[in-house]
Amino acid sequence: MDETADKLCEPLRRSIEAERVHSAYLFAGVGERPAACALWFARALACTGDGESGDGAAVGDAARRPCEACPACRRSDPGELIPLDGTGRSGPLLRHIGTHPDLVWVERGAGDTRVRIGQIRAMQEMFQLRTVEGGRRAGVVADAEWLNQEAQNALLRLLEEPPPATTLLLVSAQPAGLLATVRSRCQRLQFPPERKPSPLAADAPEEAQAEAARLARIAKLSESELLDWAEEFRGPRQVTAPALTEWLALTAAWLHEKTCTAALAGENPDARLEAWAVLNAGRKSLAQRNANPQMVAERVLFALREAMV
Repeated sequence: MDETADKLCEPLRRSIEAERVHSAYLFAGVGERPAACALWFARALACTGDGESGDGAAVGDAARRPCEACPACRRSDPGELIPLDGTGRSGPLLRHIGTHPDLVWVERGAGDTRVRIGQIRAMQEMFQLRTVEGGRRAGVVADAEWLNQEAQNALLRLLEEPPPATTLLLVSAQPAGLLATVRSRCQRLQFPPERKPSPLAADAPEEAQAEAARLARIAKLSESELLDWAEEFRGPRQVTAPALTEWLALTAAWLHEKTCTAALAGENPDARLEAWAVLNAGRKSLAQRNANPQMVAERVLFALREAMV
């Protein structure tokens, strides 16, 4: 983990030291930090701290967990990741973290657009059994905003009646996509967005600059041209939904800069703020309601054109 993530995880270290670990946590934020912190915490919970460091000294201090030296840490080393299949047909529904029997990881299957109820039920069934190691157990649900309604309800039952010595760790880039009852049962850690090059900056990636230049011309595009643009997000949802999610993030950064520039110039920003609301609604419907990516793109593009005229 980087220095920022390391500081954000400090309360988790203290909770281990004080032996006051909650039954559920929500790691909220965009980028790799939330998932990295959840992985670190799951491994730290399993760490027994009874191994030896490189100089032969005992490493029982909770602040130094995972110690990477005890048997539990060696088993929880992630190593090569096994692809999941949310249907269970061509791969497992979940995987262990490393080979540790009491640590599990759930995420969307390869080519899937949802974390499915079968995956959550598989985790529930595992947690109904006694721990193999006799210590704490942890289950990580990555991509938690992509839990479908049934899966969230199943997860809620697990949150309401957590098994002993078991901690659930949810990772979500869009926590609003989770049920309020799920969020309320989790201790939340909010990760600030990682700074990325502006799509308008000279040193931004070429693809981002090209898309920003394309957006800059949106006011001049005809209805048919906008529809053609939206049609780029037509196709299998497991491909188009992630692509649209990435495009919406870039477009949001572009629109934010344009809105701020207009406000500083004394222009009325209302139309651009309305486009911002449409864009955010599109993000939410894409995550929560399996919305058609092409139709979401159409609504956002027409709102952007209206705002930039």
